[in-house]
Amino acid sequence: MATRNRYCVKRLPQEWSEWIEVLTPLLDSRTAWRLPVVLAGVLLARGRRTVTTWLRAQGVLDDFDDYYYFLGSLGRKIEPLATRLFQLLLAQLPLGERIVLALDDTPTRRYGPKVEGAGLHHNPTSGPDDHKFVYGHIWVTLAWVVRHPLWHTIGLPLRALLYVKAKDFPKLDGRCHWTFRTKLLLAAELVKWAVKVLAPLGKPVWVVVDGAYAYRPLLREILSLGVTFVSRLRRDAGLRTLPLPRRPGQRGGPRKYGREAISLAKRAAHRQGWQQIEVVLYGGRRVTKTYKTFLATWPVVGGIIRVVIVRETDRWEPFFCTDPTASVESILECFADRSSIEQVFHDIKEVWGAGEQQVRNLFTNVACYHLNLWMHTLVELWAWNKSAGELCDRSLSPWDCLPRRPSHADRRNALRRSCLQNELSAVELKHQIKPQIKKLLKTFASLAA
Repeated sequence: MATRNRYCVKRLPQEWSEWIEVLTPLLDSRTAWRLPVVLAGVLLARGRRTVTTWLRAQGVLDDFDDYYYFLGSLGRKIEPLATRLFQLLLAQLPLGERIVLALDDTPTRRYGPKVEGAGLHHNPTSGPDDHKFVYGHIWVTLAWVVRHPLWHTIGLPLRALLYVKAKDFPKLDGRCHWTFRTKLLLAAELVKWAVKVLAPLGKPVWVVVDGAYAYRPLLREILSLGVTFVSRLRRDAGLRTLPLPRRPGQRGGPRKYGREAISLAKRAAHRQGWQQIEVVLYGGRRVTKTYKTFLATWPVVGGIIRVVIVRETDRWEPFFCTDPTASVESILECFADRSSIEQVFHDIKEVWGAGEQQVRNLFTNVACYHLNLWMHTLVELWAWNKSAGELCDRSLSPWDCLPRRPSHADRRNALRRSCLQNELSAVELKHQIKPQIKKLLKTFASLAA
């Protein structure tokens, strides 16, 4: 087994091997060597991404069942591994003036009644078949949103928590030691974990979510940590004006909310007060937005918020930020960056096959989902300083000449090619290979990647 482990690490690029070595000390020394084998299998597997496909890509034959036990133990150590990975990213990537974290949940479709933690959930992307529900797992996921100097916004997923409905708890065995928590409480736990990791940096932390998470249980939990919250605002939100200054000699405590209610619909319908601003939104494009902004108090937050109403050609959209001093540009760009976590969900399902692993054990499912998350993050880290020409070659497709950034699949395939080229270079050093055979091997490597 030790020989196979060295073979796997040797095939991977040097920096990739160093990153994996940062994670392995957190695992049991007797099984830690299996982690690079599994990660390389995730990278090189083709077809449907089951665990069996991962192992087959690495030539694991006789002791395949030991890897399933290893995944079960890995699923119980997700928090320390995610912490170490987050620290690695913070040391490797440039930091901006603030740390932006994106939160959202996504389902992974599963089949079979014996899959632990699975249940019937609302389907956010029903598609043309109009299936309003999906049977599977729901993962509340946290990603670090970074801005690349060339490719704009990229989401780096870090950690996720599995949401299990209360009615599905009787299906779980007592050995799982699972406690029921709502999605909002799971999201609050993820933010608390991230704030604890980021504390030594002393940088402001912004959390951006969709409107489905802009509710009191989450807001009250994380605002006490000094986190700034950005989200979409309900059109019927119970906003109130700012409280009036206290009169001299006025008795009683200070008011937290104003006396008058604010109607967002009336504010949006009013013709006066609109302004324009240029902001960098989706895909790094600079666009002009028409907006109206004001301060209000909101009982859900328990204080003052900044409200921004954006007028589009056919509708208007309200947003809010819990920092009253935040600029309109920062709020709109931060909320636009939330789309990076939607792209992450697309990539881990379409590129890495999240949810296809065909495992039943609860913690094995947790491990498999996080391996897909971390492969996405490590591939993005590996490709950070590489040019578009290094990551994708469109010379064989002259019709594909549109200027755009390399996709995540392009970056994964570039890493695959690098691994195969490392292997071919090692073979060339040991054997005298004719140029015709070298050319043929390179062609096979390009087809495989």
